[in-house]
Amino acid sequence: MKLRCTEFDQNGAVKTTAGEFLKSDFCQHHSLLPRDLRTIDTYSVYQKPTILVRPEAILVNIAHLKALLKSDMVVLFDTYGSTDSYNQSIFIYDLQERLRSQKDGLPFEFRALEAILISVTSSLQSELDILEGPVNKLLGDLEDLADIEESMNGDKLRDLLQYSKKLSKFEQDALSIRDALEEVLDNDDDLAAMYLSDKRAGKYRAPEDHEEVELLLEAYYKQTEEIAAKASTLRQHMRSTEEIVQLILDVSRNSLMWYDIRLTIITLSATVVSGYGALFGMNLRNYFENDPYAFGLVSGLALMSGLGAFAIALRKLRTLAKIKP
Repeated sequence: MKLRCTEFDQNGAVKTTAGEFLKSDFCQHHSLLPRDLRTIDTYSVYQKPTILVRPEAILVNIAHLKALLKSDMVVLFDTYGSTDSYNQSIFIYDLQERLRSQKDGLPFEFRALEAILISVTSSLQSELDILEGPVNKLLGDLEDLADIEESMNGDKLRDLLQYSKKLSKFEQDALSIRDALEEVLDNDDDLAAMYLSDKRAGKYRAPEDHEEVELLLEAYYKQTEEIAAKASTLRQHMRSTEEIVQLILDVSRNSLMWYDIRLTIITLSATVVSGYGALFGMNLRNYFENDPYAFGLVSGLALMSGLGAFAIALRKLRTLAKIKP
């Protein structure tokens, strides 16, 4: 029933570090509803990215950052398991610098929001760069068809599968962040309500008067969309490589099947030939023992039978191979 968070004032100074607040007191102090706190549930491993606009605050839950933005303060929630993460440390430093600086003329809440979006997009780009290098190298190893069978060992195929899963998850994460920004951009009332400093000064914006924040969100929306598009292109290359690998494996499997079938036909022919030996080798009188031409005649008949069985089976195999499924 408690929230652990760090508070920053309008000058970027830390008011409270890792302070614990009851959810009921927190909601009452910041004019929130208890259901609003679902957005920043700090004990969930993953939640859908959300930007929730309320009359006196903006709740942001994107990637590794969960924060509450007001016209004169920022509350950064300590996400369970990532309190000392590198990305959060860089974000806090950048946030304090932006809150202190007023050169760009942006309201306090928009400077804080921009710091969050910069941290999120930078984190996405860094993660994509980390994935892109090994994936391109792996695809380069599997690209040459002449050497692909030598390159297709268990380790490379396992790496291909693992990187495909990682890219798929990364693309979904990037698209979910893009969708969160798009949801706000499509709602004029929410965009106008994000001007918390103006509302605090008694100035309320019309629903269509939100050009400043719209341009801010649109810029990072495009960046996120570009990152997701790069990940999608990389995944398409991986799928193409997977299809080529699967095709070569199918060809190899078919070659092994043909070899096995031909070996079976040869074995069948040899069995037919050996049948004559078994027949005439029994301890029965057949009156061929003293005939000078019996051995050659029987041997020739046995070989002709074996060759005939081989030819018939091979012709049937070729006929079946020509039949299209």
